Amino acid sequence: MRTFVLAMFAALALLMPPVHAEDSDGSIADKLPLFARNHCEHLRDPASQLFCGDSELASAAEKLSAAVQERLSRLPDRLPAIEENALWIRQRNLSCGIFGQDAIRFENIDRIKACLLRQTEERTAILRDPNFDCLAANTAAGALICSDPSLALAETELNSQVIGLIGKLGQTEARNALSEFARWTRERDRKCDLDGKENVPLQELSPSQPCLSDYLSGKTAEILAAKGDPKRVFARQIASRLPDSDAVDFCVARIHAVNSCGNFVRISSVFEIDSQVTQQEALVTAGIEMVVLSPFAACSDVASTCTGSCWDPRSGKAQSASDAKEGGKASTKESFNVTRRLTIERTFAYQKMSDGWRCKEDELAPVDFGFAGNSP
Repeated sequence: MRTFVLAMFAALALLMPPVHAEDSDGSIADKLPLFARNHCEHLRDPASQLFCGDSELASAAEKLSAAVQERLSRLPDRLPAIEENALWIRQRNLSCGIFGQDAIRFENIDRIKACLLRQTEERTAILRDPNFDCLAANTAAGALICSDPSLALAETELNSQVIGLIGKLGQTEARNALSEFARWTRERDRKCDLDGKENVPLQELSPSQPCLSDYLSGKTAEILAAKGDPKRVFARQIASRLPDSDAVDFCVARIHAVNSCGNFVRISSVFEIDSQVTQQEALVTAGIEMVVLSPFAACSDVASTCTGSCWDPRSGKAQSASDAKEGGKASTKESFNVTRRLTIERTFAYQKMSDGWRCKEDELAPVDFGFAGNSP
């Protein structure tokens, strides 16, 4: 996991072309003692160059990386934390005067370096605050849980039990189990009427408290009943009880797990748009919202497999591979920014079997509709 965290930091550096300090009085290497020795000129964004070339910043970054790892180790669903960290990096750069592709002026290097150091040290201290996970909650369920000590305690207990079980699995099985836990959480939010209510006042969410309590206690009891055997908890579901949004979520999560899509995107929401159900077959049209966690080419195997489509990064519209090629190689190879939000609509086919409804789809492409929006 530590390697993956560091890869997430490095991924942000792939978003911009090489930059250099702009000033006739000196170069960035003159201000950074380690710049030449560490070959920092090969890094693409200005913040990465500063962290690479300055020993104090490099030391602070190492401590921050350790704090990030500590946080991830206590969370069964780590992808939202990775997304939150990517957003923080973007906001840190802006507040320190690093603006996209603009080069850093020589006379501003000391000021920007001091700002980066201060914010990195503050971030490290905040991440190690045991209350940070609640403070960083950006979902309706997270806010409600953190407002109620009994719910917060129940969630901590459930997380501890889940992490203990997943720790007994091999790498591939553990990755799939983490994906399954994330799906449980999305299903919980739909069941408890909390999906998409991030901006609803806390007092209006209180009717969902009993549902959350039942979910947390129920899942904990289920895990305890497994007596330490993760295979009695994870990867047991094959069919869905009904052809609905939960069934679509299960289908999409399975496709993502098989193709290791969690390295690139996170499913944030699944919602039903329409359904046509007969006695033995069903068609369910649903919307799937995803967040980009690591850059990938707009028209690539990752784009097609994990988002169901090639994309035009400029217009934000999903498009076919042939249309993408007509747009030219530059558009085809352009990458999404980290934290970019993608929404697709697709119709999924189901067949009723003796154990429930089984999804007949084994890939996301093609989608009925797709749009890429900016992160908040």
